[in-house]
Amino acid sequence: MAAAAPTSTSSVVSKPRSFANLPKLLSKFTLPFPHNPQKPTAAAAAISHRRNLQISNVISSPNKQIQREETFVSRFAPDEPRKGSDVLVEALEREGVTNVFAYPGGASMEIHQALTRSITIRNVLPRHEQGGIFAAEGYARASGLPGVCIATSGPGATNLVSGLADALLDSIPLVAITGQVPRRMIGTDAFQETPIVEVTRSITKHNYLVLDVEDIPRIVKEAFFLARSGRPGPVLIDIPKDVQQQMVVPNWDQPMSLGSYLSRLPRPPSGVLLEQIVRLISESKKPVLYVGGGCLNSSKELKRFVELTGIPVASTLMGLGSYPCSDEEISLQMLGMHGTVCANYSVDKSDLLLAFGVRFDDRVTGKLEAFASRAKIVHIDIDSAEIGKNKQPHVSICADIKLALDGLNSILEDRSNGGKISLDFSAWRRELKEQKTNFPLTFKTFGDAIPPQYAIQVLDELTGGNAIISTGVGQHQMWSAQFYKYNKPRQWLTSSGLGAMGFGLPAAIGAAVARPDAVVVDIDGDGSFIMNVQELATVRVENLPVKIMILNNQHLGMVVQWEDRFYKANRAHTFLGNPSDESEIFPNMLKFAEACGIPAARVTKKDDLRAAIQKMLDTPGPYLLDVIVPHQEHVLPMIPSGGAFKDVITEGDGRTKY
Repeated sequence: MAAAAPTSTSSVVSKPRSFANLPKLLSKFTLPFPHNPQKPTAAAAAISHRRNLQISNVISSPNKQIQREETFVSRFAPDEPRKGSDVLVEALEREGVTNVFAYPGGASMEIHQALTRSITIRNVLPRHEQGGIFAAEGYARASGLPGVCIATSGPGATNLVSGLADALLDSIPLVAITGQVPRRMIGTDAFQETPIVEVTRSITKHNYLVLDVEDIPRIVKEAFFLARSGRPGPVLIDIPKDVQQQMVVPNWDQPMSLGSYLSRLPRPPSGVLLEQIVRLISESKKPVLYVGGGCLNSSKELKRFVELTGIPVASTLMGLGSYPCSDEEISLQMLGMHGTVCANYSVDKSDLLLAFGVRFDDRVTGKLEAFASRAKIVHIDIDSAEIGKNKQPHVSICADIKLALDGLNSILEDRSNGGKISLDFSAWRRELKEQKTNFPLTFKTFGDAIPPQYAIQVLDELTGGNAIISTGVGQHQMWSAQFYKYNKPRQWLTSSGLGAMGFGLPAAIGAAVARPDAVVVDIDGDGSFIMNVQELATVRVENLPVKIMILNNQHLGMVVQWEDRFYKANRAHTFLGNPSDESEIFPNMLKFAEACGIPAARVTKKDDLRAAIQKMLDTPGPYLLDVIVPHQEHVLPMIPSGGAFKDVITEGDGRTKY
């Protein structure tokens, strides 16, 4: 999945220019905006209009409507002056924002004061700005709506950097708002001044420095449009404190000024190219679908495409859940470095690779020349910059995958009904089933110790495969991708491209806020968990029913695995326990939970695990389960970095010398 605007840009804003004469956006695919039924009293409210954007990823004909009017109730009279901070908060309300993750500071105090005057926006207070932006990401990943986080200037803003980079790499819609020192002090090395627009220029889809309070309504409108449209991504708005304090009567009808961006959004897919893809499918014997994060919003169309063709599906780490992993006949599960043997075998032996919403990441391809070397490659992606960047396709379409799949399905249905096409890939699926049988996902036993993969299997069984799972980064992340069967999109929340440790707990917070009806479980490693352990306080204060299952091996497990395999098991600062007493579990995760008033337990034996996980799930509210696992276990299969399918490793662990 990838961006309509291939390069990040930033703006020092001035007066807007109109884009009224540009082609308007196709309104077929509309993002839902939640509505809060609460309204202020009539005496305190004035009626204005709320513009509810109809978001699309493509340009269509000029006669399509891009906006429809809905009644919005303002706290202010139409001509009543109000602070820039109040304008900002109302602009968020008009975008349908109901939750933000904001940590206050000197340069953002005005925004927080304005938030206290909002009756529709709830602030979930993180205990660190990185926790706030990861929570906003979790909210966006679980809901599909833009996440919103707010931080102060200087160190508050720089603490957002990892989250912005993560959202850009994983194409997550995010709007980050930062306070800034007053305009007259910018560039003077003032207290807590950081040029955050410059710092984040290459890790945001777009960013703004607001120099005119009258621009706030337009900028917020543009920011949300940019975050959602094309290839989604993070947008940063930096607002000096004096702009927040300035009084203004806002103009809510300012047009967006995004002419060059709109001109780069992809058009609907070409029917000629779609026909060519169908012809390639009909001529192939061993086709494979390689689907990524770009397919998360097209799960229904993808399932229909598979019904019509019977083509097996291999998923990237980002794409898990876009097609049900529990479909034993079709799903090959994850491909890549730690993908299943059958998934990687299918790509290696395929004669047609249908790459939908993917970017040919190095952790998927390994040695590029050997990846799908026998196959014709069809690449469909919304970002033109991704097509041909790493692997040259034979046929490429720059388009919204939802529209492309709709078009392919229509052609296939017409030809199937007319008897013009008959696809039968059963022999190919039998060949892949044999690979599944010969090389299943397995794990070793360590006496009565708990295999980490088994813990995830049990969790999958007890939740019926329906929980929202977040993770940190490392071995536990890969095992969670392998052994939990994701059947729906937006069940799986993980830092894929950036690989940011500490992501799991705050992401689970965001998911629990976005989906209060869902079971949310953070499967974490002890190393990742402790990086944002302070967010336990947020979990408790907000009373979020987040379940935390720590696979605690007292080590940086993935680095240890590489040490075992490639560095003769020489330990280079990868032990996270107490060197003076290696038999002790250190630090004591239960004490962290106790300090925040969260129920917790530890389990060390395999026979006790099922009951312990069931108790975690049955306990109302949050719960932490510390699962002690052996550090010798390795994530397998494994294709070494830069390797090919022929180099796949399927045996061994830390008890073996290499």
